[in-house]
Amino acid sequence: MENLMGLLRIHVHRGVNLAIRDVVSSDPYVVVRMGHQKLKTRVIKKNVNPEWNDDLTLSIADPTLPVKLTVYDKDMFSLDDKMGDAEFEIGPFLNAVKMRLQGLPNGTIITKVQPSRQNCLSQESCIIWSNGKVVQDMFLRLRNVETGEVELQLEWIDVPGSRGI
Repeated sequence: MENLMGLLRIHVHRGVNLAIRDVVSSDPYVVVRMGHQKLKTRVIKKNVNPEWNDDLTLSIADPTLPVKLTVYDKDMFSLDDKMGDAEFEIGPFLNAVKMRLQGLPNGTIITKVQPSRQNCLSQESCIIWSNGKVVQDMFLRLRNVETGEVELQLEWIDVPGSRGI
């Protein structure tokens, strides 16, 4: 608990145009890793444009570690097929949270993160004030695969008694 800064809630919204790994579709799910932590969404059957709408929560002790995301196709009788991966840094998001903003109009853009060779963003990612919280929406282009993106939203959760950010 003494190293805990807080919690990062990752809302895994949806996949777009994911790769086909079965005959005509896939049964995708997402695995999120950060350090020794590993979380999974549920499997969506026969869908290359799945809507998970799953919330995964990571404990943050070292904010310099990247968050790694991998999409898999669930198989019954063999190892699950990899459908691409991506990673992102939470530094820009945490910098916006550290500002301790209050009372902004809903939808106010705090900062923007541009796609680059160093990140997996497929388009500009806005860090915004939404319903009294700082959130970041991002579209990640999957690597090591022919096609696919995953849409996420990040939200910070302060934990009483933690060291904070």
